[in-house]
Amino acid sequence: MKKTVTKLADGRELLYFDRDETVVRDSADLRPLEPATSLSEVRLDPATGDWVTVAAHRQGRTYHPPADQCPLCPSAPGRLSEIPAADYDVAVFENRFPSLALGAPDPAGDGSPLHGSGAGTGRCEVVCFTADHGASFADLDPAKARLVLDAWTDRTAELSALPGIRQVYCFENRGAEIGVTLAHPHGQVYAFPFTTPRTTRMITAAAEHRARTGGNLFEDLLDAERADPVRVVLAGEHWTAFVPFAARWPYEVHLYPHRRVADLTGLTEAERAEFPGLYLELLRRFDRLFTQPGDNTPVAPTPYIAAWHQAPALQGEELALHLELFTIRRTVGKLKFLAGVESGMDAFVNDVSPEAAAQRLREVAS
Repeated sequence: MKKTVTKLADGRELLYFDRDETVVRDSADLRPLEPATSLSEVRLDPATGDWVTVAAHRQGRTYHPPADQCPLCPSAPGRLSEIPAADYDVAVFENRFPSLALGAPDPAGDGSPLHGSGAGTGRCEVVCFTADHGASFADLDPAKARLVLDAWTDRTAELSALPGIRQVYCFENRGAEIGVTLAHPHGQVYAFPFTTPRTTRMITAAAEHRARTGGNLFEDLLDAERADPVRVVLAGEHWTAFVPFAARWPYEVHLYPHRRVADLTGLTEAERAEFPGLYLELLRRFDRLFTQPGDNTPVAPTPYIAAWHQAPALQGEELALHLELFTIRRTVGKLKFLAGVESGMDAFVNDVSPEAAAQRLREVAS
């Protein structure tokens, strides 16, 4: 892998990740851009202890542009984009409309002990998986998927080392139903100045499990699923994918390495080599989950979120790296909306049993 670091016209960082180590990336960004600014701040909810990011400047971000104006496609004569090169393998750049930014100013505050706040310090990056606008992650070959994994690992290592960063989160939102505003296949990386609420709850659960049993929660979860594989979807030498016993989403799969590591940087070469094939198979199965009544034609693409859970800095030694993949589609033409119970109380009701979901995901194997 070759990594090339350059700058966009407004000073944001752009990184190319290439399989060909001889490639030269010297295309300049010729757009007349003003420097990007961020007014983000984080505010503490005293009732829950959760941090909330306020980023009002994001209201003006790019929203569903036509394909010939996609900002993630390579630049071409008469159409300059966020990627100055005429082609690329994987490209990563600082978001022009970030929720968090290293230069975010400190909020004035009002002095109230109930109004805790701070600068929205962090970094938000866009990860473009391919130059092909019409493709998806599932269309990548294993070598390209491995390159994306290497890019995620690189960004985890670099962003974790930045001052004030507590947690690095790599993820992909796919599909308009999820809320995606750019159709080009891409993901994002957030570097947070706090430990996110979901991760905080997992840290607490892991500590309680350790105190109660003396074991690691995530190792024990994986061992239990592998011992009774009714919810196992697929497995390799180094990874296992399963539907969790208490899945929240209609179709939800967790992919764990067999050896517990804190984050992507801890994976061995053997673990990295096996990941692309298993992950691509999972994504392709998701696109075969739902079929048209009568002719069994897949209703694709399936909207999904793919989320890497990684241990935060200086905390969460008990956490295990794993990937969570889920869709909000519960059946053909119907979505799982987070209505009053889920949104109001964070109490999920699943319309599909985890065992049935796992069976269906095994049925649609390649």
